[in-house]
Amino acid sequence: MSDRHSLKALVQGEDVVMIAQRLLGATLSTHIDGVRTSGIIVETEAYKAPEDKGSHAYGNKRTKRTETLFAKAGTAYVYLCYGIHHLFNIVTGPEDIAHAVLVRAVEPNVGLEEIKKRRSVEGAKYQLTNGPGKLSKALAIITNYNGYDLLSKDDMISINLCDNATPKSRIIASPRVGIGYAEEDAILPWRFRVKDNPWTSLPHEVSYD
Repeated sequence: MSDRHSLKALVQGEDVVMIAQRLLGATLSTHIDGVRTSGIIVETEAYKAPEDKGSHAYGNKRTKRTETLFAKAGTAYVYLCYGIHHLFNIVTGPEDIAHAVLVRAVEPNVGLEEIKKRRSVEGAKYQLTNGPGKLSKALAIITNYNGYDLLSKDDMISINLCDNATPKSRIIASPRVGIGYAEEDAILPWRFRVKDNPWTSLPHEVSYD
């Protein structure tokens, strides 16, 4: 089975929480303006509509922005956060079921010099891609790619699964970041990180009163 078919089989599954964990260790790559950059996914968050109050599509809310979440599995959902940060998500599950996985951090492995140039960060190695807005800027992912088909033959944005899933013993599960508005759903342990990986984002501990 080709990697594209393997990814298709994974993201079409209904268990977005499992998919978010399985994506740890996969490689997110971009080939934009003739430049290839990539990183190994080390942190994700799962969002499970319609019941998840943390999801943009909570209650099956359909707006111009959220419509992409109802697309087929393997579609990129890229939105602007705080009017500044472009955040990259992977739509999963059956079409019209708005599940998605937010990619929160990657460990860069291709095109490091270009990544540094895009990020304009000096002397802060782990700051390059240790957050969802940072990694999108590093890999040149912007809202123009909202709706992009990650399963297409075009490799402008692609995800290559690793041969072996990250073992459960290497995965830290904790509450998601910045969703205090989600009430009881804010404490769901749907943020997943590769244990001891220095490229994961801050804060390491999240709590909601």
